[in-house]
Amino acid sequence: MSPAAILAGGLATRLRPITETIPKALVSVAGQPFLAHQLRLLHAAGVRQVVLCVGYRGEMIEEEFGDGAAFGIELKYSFDGPNLLGTGGAIKKALPLLGEEFMVLYGDSYLPVDYAEPARAFARSGKLGLMTVFKNESRWEPSNVWFEAGEIKQYDKRNLVPEMKHIDYGVGFLRAEALAHRPEEKAFGLADVYQDLVREKQLAGYEVSQRFYEIGSPQGLAELDSLLRAQPLSVRP
Repeated sequence: MSPAAILAGGLATRLRPITETIPKALVSVAGQPFLAHQLRLLHAAGVRQVVLCVGYRGEMIEEEFGDGAAFGIELKYSFDGPNLLGTGGAIKKALPLLGEEFMVLYGDSYLPVDYAEPARAFARSGKLGLMTVFKNESRWEPSNVWFEAGEIKQYDKRNLVPEMKHIDYGVGFLRAEALAHRPEEKAFGLADVYQDLVREKQLAGYEVSQRFYEIGSPQGLAELDSLLRAQPLSVRP
């Protein structure tokens, strides 16, 4: 399995006051830091190398998780530096640690799916990127992907159209070439990268059926905490 980049550099303003003193990755979920749950999912999927793209209080994450040996994972850190680089800029800076092909996950998402299947779909596609999508129909968050006949026709978080029934699930795959034209140390979003790839017909799509969970909001945090306390979630296709 390719290395995974976890985007864990945000300020997590929606979780304040919890995140006034700790980063989102260290927020307690079912009695453990959230990142611990993410790393276990990745290890179960066969991932052995993870790069944390960190910014806000990132040194606290490094102090807590170290080299990742406790999770059977080689854990490395890529710090934004004095200025936040955004989700895309953070990946660009981390490329020397990630190599030519890698997985991307958001730092507030808990995604109990079989990561190997979209990884294989990405390899078969020959494209520069792949986005996993879920038929959300705006049940949890606004749907932002027009996915039809196995193809991503449009992706936009701001300009929504009726054909958008799916949502960016939160697991992506990229080749370093997809960011080659982007400047170093400049802020930009992962969404910008995906939109460029859609226009270039270089973004493959893979539909998953298992819903996503997140801790980006107090409601999402409470829901996932309850679920993981009740029983660990199994990984599903």
